[in-house]
Amino acid sequence: MDWSPLYISVKIAVVSTVITFFLGVIAARAVVSMKRLKFLVDTVFSLPLVLPPTVVGFFLLILFGKNTAFGSFLTRIGIEIVFTWQGAVIAATVVSFPIMYRTMRGAFEQVDRELIDVARLFGCGRLRTIMKVWIPLSWPGVVSGLTLSFARALGEFGATIMIAGNLPGKTRTMSVAVYTAMQSGDRQQAYLWTGVILVMSFAMLLAINYLTERKYRT
Repeated sequence: MDWSPLYISVKIAVVSTVITFFLGVIAARAVVSMKRLKFLVDTVFSLPLVLPPTVVGFFLLILFGKNTAFGSFLTRIGIEIVFTWQGAVIAATVVSFPIMYRTMRGAFEQVDRELIDVARLFGCGRLRTIMKVWIPLSWPGVVSGLTLSFARALGEFGATIMIAGNLPGKTRTMSVAVYTAMQSGDRQQAYLWTGVILVMSFAMLLAINYLTERKYRT
């Protein structure tokens, strides 16, 4: 039994979630503080959420492909993105970013601005204010955003197969393994990976619901 799709999926999901967390916090903090063109910036940040994953993968393939200026530049300096697990991380990050961003934005908008003003009054800079005030007061939203982003990255298929391909032991994730198994007629493998994804997704959603209910009880 080849368990590499599980390891690869978890590795990609963990790395992309860490990246998504920082990008989501920065983007949400910026948008919440904006006074002009907020609706436009919010639309751009949320766009990957409504685009088909294959379309996202197509744009990434165009951007990082060797036939483009940016892609050829990366190749010249020794960075390979297409058909690598790094490409899969980028795909997972792009498709899960809107989830983290919108979750964090909703949480940040609930923070009492007077507390932010007090932190600034005591000399806290922007970064320290985010780490000491915004995030602690938005902790339920942070947990939800992390969990949902991880789950989305874990189950990503369309964008991943477009830019990272289906290389056994390198870029074949669990979702891609399900597709490959069905293409080859191996339903037993398809059932196995579907079951693993289902159990992991159920566990993460159960954790979110438990934490949310616990928060409202307290």
